[in-house]
Amino acid sequence: MDDPYDVLGVKPDADEAELDQAYRRRVVETHPDQGGSVRAFQRVKAAYEAVMNDRDESAPDADAAADTEADEASDERRDIVSRVEYLDYEVIQDRGWSLDDDDLFEKASTAGLDPTAYGKFLINPGETLLEAAENRGFAWPYACRGGACANCAVAVVDGEMATPVDHILPAEMVDRGIRLSCIGAPTTETLQVVYNVKGLPDLDELKLPPYRFERARSTD
Repeated sequence: MDDPYDVLGVKPDADEAELDQAYRRRVVETHPDQGGSVRAFQRVKAAYEAVMNDRDESAPDADAAADTEADEASDERRDIVSRVEYLDYEVIQDRGWSLDDDDLFEKASTAGLDPTAYGKFLINPGETLLEAAENRGFAWPYACRGGACANCAVAVVDGEMATPVDHILPAEMVDRGIRLSCIGAPTTETLQVVYNVKGLPDLDELKLPPYRFERARSTD
C-alpha cells in the first residue's frame, strides 16, 4: 500500500490544518473534472482517511464517541422518512434576505417562487439529501459526491442531518449548521435546508472547480 503521507504530499508530523490543506489541494489536482482520474481521486481520499483513522486511534475515547454517534445517526437514517423544505440560496441573495431571518421559510412560501427554488419533498430511508433531490428531478450542485469538497453544501435551518465522520468541513462550519448533501441525510421527520450555499465566503476554498458544467455549456 502507498504511504498515505506521500500520496497527500505532507510529512508525518504535519498538523491537522496542514493535512486538510493538502487534502483539498490533492483533491483538486486529481479530480476527474480537473484532468485527473477516478482512481487517483479515490487514492487521495483513501490516504486522507487512513491518516485520520490512524490519528483517531490515539484518542480512543473520542473515537468511540464518534463511532457511537455515527452508528446512532445511521440507525435513524435507515428508519426515518423525512419531509424536506428547501430554498435556493440565490433567492436569499437576490431578495436581500438573510440565513438568520426567523421567518425565512415563511417568506419563501408566500413569494411565488419557482419549484426549483423553493418547495418540499419526501426523503426515503437510505437516501442522502442530494440523492433524494436528484430522484425528484432537481439538479442541485455537487462535484465529488464523497465529502471531499463543499460544492454540495447546504445550511440546515431547522431539523437535524447526520454528519458522517469522514468529510472536509471544519468543526466550526458544522457547528453553524453547514452539511454536505452528498453524504448527509435527515435524522428528524422534518428538515428545512438552504441549498446552493457553496458561494458562502467560508466555503470558497473548499470548492472544486465546476469544470463539468463549463464543458457542458460550451458544447451546447
